[in-house]
Amino acid sequence: MKAKLLKVPKTPAQSFSVREDRDPFINNRWHYHAEVELIFFHEGSGTQFVGDHIKRFQPGDIILVGSNLPHYWRYDDVHFDPDARQSVHSTVIHFSENFWGEAFLHLPETKQIRSLLEKARLGILVSAKEEKQISDLVEKIRTADGVSRIIALIECLSAFAGSGQLQPLSSIGFRHDFAESENDRINAIYDYTFRHFTRPIYLHQVASVAGLVPNSFCRYFKSRTGKTYTQFLTEIRIGHACKLLLDNRISIKQLCYESGFNNFTCFHKHFKLLTGKSPQTYQKEHGLS
Repeated sequence: MKAKLLKVPKTPAQSFSVREDRDPFINNRWHYHAEVELIFFHEGSGTQFVGDHIKRFQPGDIILVGSNLPHYWRYDDVHFDPDARQSVHSTVIHFSENFWGEAFLHLPETKQIRSLLEKARLGILVSAKEEKQISDLVEKIRTADGVSRIIALIECLSAFAGSGQLQPLSSIGFRHDFAESENDRINAIYDYTFRHFTRPIYLHQVASVAGLVPNSFCRYFKSRTGKTYTQFLTEIRIGHACKLLLDNRISIKQLCYESGFNNFTCFHKHFKLLTGKSPQTYQKEHGLS
């Protein structure tokens, strides 16, 4: 999982890129690119990283990721299992902020879109359940050609900008300004954490992955991500617990331990702190209890 600058391909006959992804492995790593990304998840769920934001993604999520904002979509393990593989499907649109010309975003009529793209520098999420018009327009972009394709994109961004349901993702203070070599180290930490979060992770173990002693590792991780490693690990575990709650196949007490917690009281406290509700309330709101 190496963070890298990706070159987004487009044909000479198109001013921006539209594709459908059905492979859970595609761009399955921490990356960034100069183009703005609009992604609509039709099928498949997992954990999303957008800047310093960590949260579950699910079908119906539509996310706008600004230029050069690092991001990573990690599908759940079930999507990689050849025996029980579940389908993944997303529509992904990439466009440069100035592909329509330098003057376009400075027109008085495009003020809302210019403001939207500024907000997208930290990532924005909206649900297709709340904004069906946006999901319909994403499909219109995919099927349109010629000038209709550009018009559909403008309509989609205009609908996005006018939504009252936008959820910001990264924190205002997030900055991605460290060197490529630092990306390698951060991603080694992320990869190790994802492979081991369901069991105890000791500080000296993850510090050794980064090639640091524990005290230096703690300072390093906080300076690069804006949060402590303990906060990061807890967010990963709570995100996994949310998935297990929605699966509704095991008891809440059991999923506490399946998510890497060894104390139910501690799990309950962190779950409520991060989601704003208890595990029981979370299930009830999804009609599962």
